[in-house]
Amino acid sequence: MKRRILRKLLAIRADKQPVALVTHLESGMQCLVFADGTTDQCDQQQFELAAGIVDRARQSLEEQRSAAAEMEDDRYMIRAFVPLPRLFVVGAVHIAQALLPMAGLAGFQVHLIDPREAFGADRRFPEIDVIRQWPDQAFDALSLDSSSAVVTLSHDPKIDEPALQVALASDAFYVGALGSKKTHAARLSRLSALGIDADTLTRIHAPVGLALGGKAPAEIAVAILAQIIETRYQRQP
Repeated sequence: MKRRILRKLLAIRADKQPVALVTHLESGMQCLVFADGTTDQCDQQQFELAAGIVDRARQSLEEQRSAAAEMEDDRYMIRAFVPLPRLFVVGAVHIAQALLPMAGLAGFQVHLIDPREAFGADRRFPEIDVIRQWPDQAFDALSLDSSSAVVTLSHDPKIDEPALQVALASDAFYVGALGSKKTHAARLSRLSALGIDADTLTRIHAPVGLALGGKAPAEIAVAILAQIIETRYQRQP
């Protein structure tokens, strides 16, 4: 690998962006391909020779796995570099105390958002990244993407619903909200009044979590994490 490509690849990974390194196996020529189809650091014009190789690289990023590809008698290796999936929990409540460590063990990069300092105190959430801002302010700097999951747990519309607005406008693969069916119906009415269309509102998993029957905070956390994992893999081919 050329030094310039390595430097660029390391910078992209440090920025937590998905990127594919495509290598033409016969010549060793390489190119970086991003999720939107743009390319960078390509050796000469090698990738113009194989129509569809960029699409195949984008597919590898979507599937979150590396792959070999053969097009027009040329063989390529596509190495997909995909950052860890991220879970953003809004609301520093008892369920979050159980959910965040579980999600970390399951391979998620976890973040907690709650503007209420007493709720998000370090003693309640040791070793957790606590963002003490209002959710809409916090998400302005977080760039939700297709590897992001958002769960609102505060049960306070002033905190949960701004977060849901941002999440629904993003490519987040999972959006969930705590609350009964009655609570969620009222929530949908308020979000609809803000101009969010009915199809978009169906993206919200509510009442949040798989229907496992558990009532304790840890049991609810298990149900939520199970639904997030299920949704993540259902969207992949």
